[in-house]
Amino acid sequence: MNTAFKSLHYAWRTRRAWWFTATARTKARFARTALGSFWLGLSNLFSIAALALVYGTVFKVQDFPRYVVYLGTGLVIWNAIAAALSSAPSLFEYNAGHLKNTNLNPIFYTLEEWAFQVQSFAQSFGLVLVVLSFYQPTLLLHLFSVGLLPLLNVILFLYWLPLLLCLSGARFRDLFQLVPIIIQLVFLLSPILYEKESLGTMAWTADYNALYRILSPLRHALIHGELKVGQSFLILAVNVAGIWISLFLLERQRRYLPFLV
Repeated sequence: MNTAFKSLHYAWRTRRAWWFTATARTKARFARTALGSFWLGLSNLFSIAALALVYGTVFKVQDFPRYVVYLGTGLVIWNAIAAALSSAPSLFEYNAGHLKNTNLNPIFYTLEEWAFQVQSFAQSFGLVLVVLSFYQPTLLLHLFSVGLLPLLNVILFLYWLPLLLCLSGARFRDLFQLVPIIIQLVFLLSPILYEKESLGTMAWTADYNALYRILSPLRHALIHGELKVGQSFLILAVNVAGIWISLFLLERQRRYLPFLV
């Protein structure tokens, strides 16, 4: 417990530094572009439009506006989760020079990456919700009335599971190749492009799909304006435990990281 508190205290003291470096990465990413970070939201909107058109036709969707909102909200949340997990295994390898030549606490690089992913998610999520509000005007109202806790759960999840993958990736390089494959398979098995009921007798697989269980409460709150209270607080408890465990493991491996990357 003391280790976790020390890490959180360090994170708070250095918050301006890692948030600034994450913001600088976002600006550098879209340097000399006319639309800048708006491309984050636009890329999601293009994907939503294409997938809605194709799968709406394949599944013979009757209520197309409702399907667009269902697919769009699910896809933008999924893309944020997938991006955070995909970049995680190589994070310490990417910062190997800093780990070997500076005394900066490795948690700094995990916080910077988390801030970068959260900023990217916020920019794309906000634009997508605004556009989808033309199909369902209550989306923004639902977000601020019942969606803040599920949104917080997604944001917390984007930190601790990628951190565990960072630590594992420093030791096992196979994760660099394995994680993208697993993410793609989980996406195909998750009710994002289709509704859970479409799985029929296989619907139980969604209940054991950890990534979908993070995504589902937020999408449900946005679309239906209902907060799954018990499920949301259970996920919050899992997130808190996950953060504590990941910070504890990071502190234990801290001295060995320069020799692993």
